[in-house]
Amino acid sequence: MTLRSRPLLKLQELRRSNPQVPAIASSIQINKQDAFEFLAGLQSGSVDLFASSPPYCMGKAYETSTNTVDFVDMHKRLAPLLVRALKDGGSLCWQVGHHVHKGVVTPLDAIVYSIFSEQKELRLRNRIVWTFAHGVHASRRFSGRHETILWFTKGEGYSFDLDAVRVPQKYPGKLHYKGPKKGKLSGHPLGKNPSDVWDIPNVKANHIEKADHPCQFPVALVQRLIRALAPKNGLVADPFLGSGTSAVAATIEGRRFSGCDVQASYLKIARARIAKANKGDKHYRPIDQPIHIPSTTEAVAKLPLQFRRKRERLYDKALSGKRKP
Repeated sequence: MTLRSRPLLKLQELRRSNPQVPAIASSIQINKQDAFEFLAGLQSGSVDLFASSPPYCMGKAYETSTNTVDFVDMHKRLAPLLVRALKDGGSLCWQVGHHVHKGVVTPLDAIVYSIFSEQKELRLRNRIVWTFAHGVHASRRFSGRHETILWFTKGEGYSFDLDAVRVPQKYPGKLHYKGPKKGKLSGHPLGKNPSDVWDIPNVKANHIEKADHPCQFPVALVQRLIRALAPKNGLVADPFLGSGTSAVAATIEGRRFSGCDVQASYLKIARARIAKANKGDKHYRPIDQPIHIPSTTEAVAKLPLQFRRKRERLYDKALSGKRKP
């Protein structure tokens, strides 16, 4: 049986468009374009880092499909275009979540890996788990609280600036307990490797970065990728710009940027956010800000009386059942 794939992006938004004047400055360029046209127009071997999150086939405003067959078709077409535009030693970071249909979960990173790994030049370096505390609550499965970033490099030789992304150690005063370094500090003076599990708050209603976009990811997520993987004055690109998070991160970190989106309304949001970043207006969550731990004095962190009574009743019921002969 042959599966026919429908266009994943809205047809009325796929009309060919002429390159636009750079949005804010010559180093930051965003255009109203279809992703395939954008990628085909990039100079071969020009991009240091692709940092993007494609549509998930969840029926959002910018999609027409809820079928993973279309997700597969889109990525088979994207893969060679991404590799062509990427520099030797460049990085491709693809952030995806899960496709959920009738309670059945499909891990989209598994699909992406199977397709991208067919490109002989690409090497998977990390499968990064992005975890966050808040999201949609499930009742018949565990609530989803993570998405993933697949980090590929083009070829074997690549740069990785670990010192630029180190985080504080839990025990900075820890010492080697044996061997030739016994008694000496075991950690690195600049901090530790952030590992492949990143706890960064997602963008919800009260988040400082929240814009009129259904699927924003946080600036800090892209900042870490840029700091570690894009050289100074390197080119970062995003063929699915959305509300402009990747462009804002590139602006903050002083990298060149090129991106596109098919929705004019999202480009308007992106331009406004880039303009704020250029002015130093920090409408984003700092990358080094610790995760908030609520105090028991906060009203919303206190256990409501009705919850306490409900728990007590359930406990008493369970206890009485154990006492039966």
